[in-house]
Amino acid sequence: MTLRLLAPAVAAALLFGAGAATAAKAPPKGVELYAMDCGRLTTENADAYADDGAYKGKTATMVVPCYLIRHPKGDLIWDTGVPQTIADRPNHTAPGGIVVTHKLTDQLKQLDLTPADIEYLSISHSHFDHIGNAGLFAGSTWIVDADERAYAFRAPARANAQGFAAYAALETAKTVLIEGDADYDVFGDGSVTIVQAPGHTPGHTVLLVKLKGAGPVLLTGDMWHLAQSRPERRVPRFNADRAQTLASMDKVEALAKATKARVILEHVPEDFDSLPKFPAPLR
Repeated sequence: MTLRLLAPAVAAALLFGAGAATAAKAPPKGVELYAMDCGRLTTENADAYADDGAYKGKTATMVVPCYLIRHPKGDLIWDTGVPQTIADRPNHTAPGGIVVTHKLTDQLKQLDLTPADIEYLSISHSHFDHIGNAGLFAGSTWIVDADERAYAFRAPARANAQGFAAYAALETAKTVLIEGDADYDVFGDGSVTIVQAPGHTPGHTVLLVKLKGAGPVLLTGDMWHLAQSRPERRVPRFNADRAQTLASMDKVEALAKATKARVILEHVPEDFDSLPKFPAPLR
């Protein structure tokens, strides 16, 4: 694996200002995982989430989470949800059945944190419901799979002006590119590891967090959207590569078995609700 560091963003300094960070809550003594509610999405026809027709005409409600991992060496935001500005719209609702009642920045504020206090940003992938507030963290170091970064900045993504604006500032942000197939150890101690699991998008990843008390937790991004998709190995119609998706499913299942990790399907409300209610952490 080769890691390449890109130049820091001048835009970040303009956005946040020199010395803009607040007096944040003291770093924890151990690793902590916070689950934040960054939206809900309801679809009347979930057909797109299985290419075998299993969900045709079925309603599905999904949670859109954001995660904060606090570590003695710094803080990591994993996935940023849909744009928090939806909370300012009538009924907190946007087209497509998206509802946001909790702003990401307001939730961070409960921990005496602002986006400028966050050292690291990473996302499972660059779909709108995972990268929708990423531009707020242009002052952080963005850790991203090289293929996913290229995918996020390809011409069709840029053409979606509203969606692209949510993360455009990352283009010149300080960035660590993950190149090759190896894992990336965020803090260098094996406690927080980004694992490549492509297929849903070219550079889709999952996150393994090892907690002292709760044990390993595996945040699986869009490996599976609905609870029944995991045992049935269902592949969404819009995935980038079906064969690659199935291989990544095998990889993630093997990792979960080897580490005895608690597997969190990020869009499944029951999985999200099984975690401590914010602002309480899992330790």
